[in-house]
Amino acid sequence: MSDPLFSINGQSIVLAGAASGLGHAMATALAQRGARLLLMDVAREPLQEIARMCGPHAIACAADVTAEDEVEAAIRQCVDRFGRVDALVNSAGLLRIAPAFDLGLEQFKASLDVNVTGAFILSRTAARFMQEGGGRIVHFASVSSSVANKNYAAYATSKAALSQLVRVLAREWADTGTTVNAIGPAMTQTGMTGGYLSDASFRSQALQAIPMGRFGSPEDLLGPLIMLLSPAGRFITGQTIYVDGGRTLT
Repeated sequence: MSDPLFSINGQSIVLAGAASGLGHAMATALAQRGARLLLMDVAREPLQEIARMCGPHAIACAADVTAEDEVEAAIRQCVDRFGRVDALVNSAGLLRIAPAFDLGLEQFKASLDVNVTGAFILSRTAARFMQEGGGRIVHFASVSSSVANKNYAAYATSKAALSQLVRVLAREWADTGTTVNAIGPAMTQTGMTGGYLSDASFRSQALQAIPMGRFGSPEDLLGPLIMLLSPAGRFITGQTIYVDGGRTLT
């Protein structure tokens, strides 16, 4: 018997970045728990396949999170199909790791554009569609919101900005009942990190920095996400919750 305190059954959730990695894992997990999903990504074909896998209560909408008109059209589609928007989950992101002297300026700007500007566009647009009484907004930040790693100038800057954006929006929208939070994973094994983790030296250094001695998995992040989306999270706002095996303790 499911616990209603942690139930998301029947919620209408917009999930950005759903076509790969973390977003894919979250899409299937949310669908299994009875959520109705508007899946958003720029990768049209993989997105449609994931929507098919998630069942009849999932629809795919190709959209770029940095394009406000595309985001609005996608969220309107969620309202048209399901009648409302209860929550936004944002797993869209770019990871660029390189020494500062080698990091292209366009790569730096792109990281800010997707990881920060995209989060702002998604948050503001979704919040406007949420019904009186508010909704739930959850972004995926990173331990890089807090710790300083070499070669992470683009990623860490963008994720630190994202955590502060979460705090500001949470303060602005608290009186509407809308909560805004982030989850900060340690290095998690997904398609986005796979190329870096295939380098033995990088993998060894990254692993040594995590006191629990292993990398994260998407399954590690599901519990905190469900908590923030469910009645259990109704009084939590403005937080970045680190799910990191102790990485931010070092």
